[in-house]
Amino acid sequence: MKKILITGAAGQLGSELRDLYKERADLIPFFLDREQLALDDTSSIKEVLKKYNPDFIIHVAAFTAVDRAESEIELADKVNHLASGEIAKYCKEYGAKLIAISTDYVFDGNSSSPLCEDAEVGPINVYGETKLKGEQAIQRYCPQSIIIRTAWVYSTHGNNFVKTMLRLMNERDEITVINDQIGSPTYALDLARLIVGIIDCGSWRAGVYHYSNEGEISWFDFAVAIKEIKKLQCTIHAIPTSAYPTPAKRPKFSLLNKSKIKNTYAIKIPYWKDSLIEMLNKISL
Repeated sequence: MKKILITGAAGQLGSELRDLYKERADLIPFFLDREQLALDDTSSIKEVLKKYNPDFIIHVAAFTAVDRAESEIELADKVNHLASGEIAKYCKEYGAKLIAISTDYVFDGNSSSPLCEDAEVGPINVYGETKLKGEQAIQRYCPQSIIIRTAWVYSTHGNNFVKTMLRLMNERDEITVINDQIGSPTYALDLARLIVGIIDCGSWRAGVYHYSNEGEISWFDFAVAIKEIKKLQCTIHAIPTSAYPTPAKRPKFSLLNKSKIKNTYAIKIPYWKDSLIEMLNKISL
């Protein structure tokens, strides 16, 4: 029976994977959060993984506090870079297959066309730098891994843009949202379904892939859609990034080209608004 170990099991994507895997009687899943697997203690990672002896590792855990990473550089590097390298070394040594999640933040955001997997990287913040180093470590130590870059993740679990917008729109008459950062959101359940499908199908094609929902929007467009679907009365004002300074710079353009994963695994990716409606309906229930 296949043994599948998920890191970051308490996060958005980890929680969606837990929901999909907990009903399965044909495999043994292990859900590890930071209590069971301390990624900042890199010397302990190999011994922890050996206890579970997994056939597959889905490495979801990361230091994702983008602004905090600017001041907690060493911790972000340990979790996103060095720990990923240790997990990859384990997979190479013990023959486990690795799917690791990365981010659109490995790019500088200056493109004007959807980003392919081989587009030039150039992170503009510490989070992006540490995630890129993590990718490079994974490819160096375990080249047979699958790395999936994603963007703008949201879920019924955890904290995210959709839940924040719902709260603010219910509390306030007016809000402001940035309209000059372009991309496409990713419903974590869609990404979790993809990952489960890759492992189930038995066809392992190592390499880097891009995945987000279909479509092209700004954060402002995203907020407006949430308002319309939920029939909320709040007024939303569009503002430029320059009007909302943050410790970490954000890429202006994060739209990912998904042709490679669609062709390799013959999948159809849901349109962003359809997935948003599905998620909002789940929250209502």
